[in-house]
Amino acid sequence: MAFNILLVDDSATVRAVIKKALTLANVDINELYQAGNGQEALAVLEQEWVDLVFCDISMPVMDGEEFVAEMKATGMIETIPVVIVSSAGSEPRVARLKASGVRDYIQKPFTPERIREVVDSVMGVANDA
Repeated sequence: MAFNILLVDDSATVRAVIKKALTLANVDINELYQAGNGQEALAVLEQEWVDLVFCDISMPVMDGEEFVAEMKATGMIETIPVVIVSSAGSEPRVARLKASGVRDYIQKPFTPERIREVVDSVMGVANDA
C-alpha cells in the first residue's frame, strides 16, 4: 500500500533526510508533501489526502505542539496519524503530545530502520520481511 506522507519541518535539509530515510526503508510512497511549519501543514491537509504526518516540534510561525493542538481541535488527529520527529523531546513534552493524539515519537538523529518500524506500527503494516 502506497502512502501519502506530509513532512513538516522548518529545515529543508531535515525534510530531505526524512525523505531519504523513507526511501532507504522501502516505504511505499504515493505522494510526498512538505511544509515548513504547522500553518503550511494545515493548508496542505485542507487540500490533499494525507495518510501520515511526520512533524518537528520547534518551528517558526506555528510549532509542532500548536499544529497538533489544531489537528486535535478540528478532529483531524483522529484520522491522520502524526509522528513527531525531533531532538527537542523532553519526557513531559512527549507525554503531553501523545496525550493529544500523537501516535509516536522519533528522536533525531534516526535510522531508516526506525522510520520503517514506526511507519509499520502506526499504519498497521504487517512486516513480512
